[in-house]
Amino acid sequence: MNTIQRSGDVIFSTEMEDLGGLEKFPVYMGCVSHPQSEDIYADMLWHISPSNGLLQLKNLIPLEVLYPENHNAAVGAIWMKHHQAFASFIREVDLSSVLEIGGAHGILSKLYHQTASHVDWTILEPNPVPVQGVRARFIKGFFDDNFTLDKSVDAIVHSHVLEHIYDPKSFLKNISNLLETGKYLIFSIPNMKEMLKRKYTNCINFEHSVFITEPYVDYLLNRYGFKVLKREYFMDDHSIFFACIRTDNISKSELPTGLYEENKRVYLEYLSYHEKLIHDLNYKLAGLHSDQKIFLFGAHVFAQYLVAFGLNTCRIECLLDNDVNKQGKRLYGTNFHVASPTVLRDIESPVVILKAGAYNEEIKQDIIDNINKKTSFI
Repeated sequence: MNTIQRSGDVIFSTEMEDLGGLEKFPVYMGCVSHPQSEDIYADMLWHISPSNGLLQLKNLIPLEVLYPENHNAAVGAIWMKHHQAFASFIREVDLSSVLEIGGAHGILSKLYHQTASHVDWTILEPNPVPVQGVRARFIKGFFDDNFTLDKSVDAIVHSHVLEHIYDPKSFLKNISNLLETGKYLIFSIPNMKEMLKRKYTNCINFEHSVFITEPYVDYLLNRYGFKVLKREYFMDDHSIFFACIRTDNISKSELPTGLYEENKRVYLEYLSYHEKLIHDLNYKLAGLHSDQKIFLFGAHVFAQYLVAFGLNTCRIECLLDNDVNKQGKRLYGTNFHVASPTVLRDIESPVVILKAGAYNEEIKQDIIDNINKKTSFI
C-alpha cells in the first residue's frame, strides 16, 4: 500500500516540523472477519507547522483502505444525547431542505423529522447503514470536487465529518460554492483541543488526520464566506456545534498567536502520558492474581492505541464492546475477538482495562449496575 504524502500544512502550505508518532499502526479501526495476516499497517507520524501551529498526520491512508465499510456504531447514551442536542440545534433555523454529508445511519435526520417532518433531507454517505424508520434519501458517495447538487438546499449539515477530511480547505470551499448567499452551514465537530489535553486516544489517528481546533475552523469559515451565528458546546469534552450563514459581506480574520507552542506541547505531553500509562498498566497487570480474568474494553481505536504503545496483552481474555455488529468479529490489527460485556456476569471479580475517553463513566456504570458489580477497572 502506498500512502499519500503531505509536504505542507493543509491550510497555509507552510513547511513542517516532524514530531514522531507510532510505527506499524493498523490502518482500519473497525472489526473484521478475515485473518490477521490480511491486516495492513502503516507508520502513524505527525508533524506541525512552526508558523501557524497546525498539527497533522504526515502520511495519509488511501480512502478505499481507510473506509472499506462503515464502523461508526449508533451505540451509547452519550451519542444519542449528542444527536438529540444537535437535531434541536439545527431546528433553531427555519429550513425546508437539507443535504447531510456523511450521515452514516441516518439517526440525526430521524430525530429531526420527529418534530419537522416536512423537511426534505438527503444524505450523502460512502457506506450507508440506515437504521429503521429513516425517511431521508441516501446517495452513496463522497463529497468531493466532482459532487453536484440536482437542486438547491437551505442548509448543508454534517456531524463529526470535518475532522475526517484530508483537505478541509477544499471541503469548505466546495460547500461555499454549492450554497447560495443567505443559506446555512450547520455542523458538529469533536472538541479536539479538550480531548487531546485530556489524553483521549480517539482524538488523533489515521481518520482524524488534522488537529482542527476552533481557531482553524473559525479561520476557514471566515475565508470561505461563512459568518458564525451561534456555537454551542455539547459536554465539556465532546463536541462543538456551529450554525453559520453564507454571506458575501464578511471582514477577514487572522489566526491567534501562540498556537505552535501550545499544540506542540499538548501533543508531546500526549505521547509521554501514554508511555507512562502503559508502564503503570503493565505493572498493575503483573500484580493481579493469576486466577483473575482480564478484559480490554473498546473494539476500536481505543484498544489499538493501548496495544501500539506496548500494553502487555498476554493475559487478556478478549475485547468487550456494546456494539452487536462487532461481537464475534476480530478487532483489526490485533488477535482479539469481541464479546458482549455480559460475559462478565458469571465471572468472579473480573478486571476490565478501560480507556474510552468521554465514554468511561457511561461504560463503567452500565457494567456495575447491570452486569457485574464486582468488576474492577484499571
